[in-house]
Amino acid sequence: MVPVGERALAWFDKYLHEIRPELAIDPDDGTVFLTAEGEPFSPNHLSALVRDYVEGAATGKSGACHLFRHTMATLMLEGGADIRYIRQMLGHAKLDTTQIYTHVSVRMLKEIHSATHPGAKLDADTNDSKDKDKSGEEE
Repeated sequence: MVPVGERALAWFDKYLHEIRPELAIDPDDGTVFLTAEGEPFSPNHLSALVRDYVEGAATGKSGACHLFRHTMATLMLEGGADIRYIRQMLGHAKLDTTQIYTHVSVRMLKEIHSATHPGAKLDADTNDSKDKDKSGEEE
């Protein structure tokens, strides 16, 4: 079973009913995903197509389908998903594999540190006091 969101289902439905009929050639064997030539997608064809789009986007990143898999796992982790669920979604046998595979962004670590660490709050309070002193206001 693969979890699929409503948005993805809506796009899949649009593809299935509007785009695929235009791509299919007779005899139509029912293969769901077809190339522009009406042939079944192969894993290599999909990877090449995605790699071209990633390079064309000029993001400075390289890769293909694996890049999206990694991004999905990272965003889910940053969004608060339990790493055990991410492991299951990725199909990893061991949690260690998922922990290495996913990384938490430095931005997210800084935000969590600022929001939760007592020392970070103290620093913010101290800086606020210094700013008030400099402005001439009384505390």
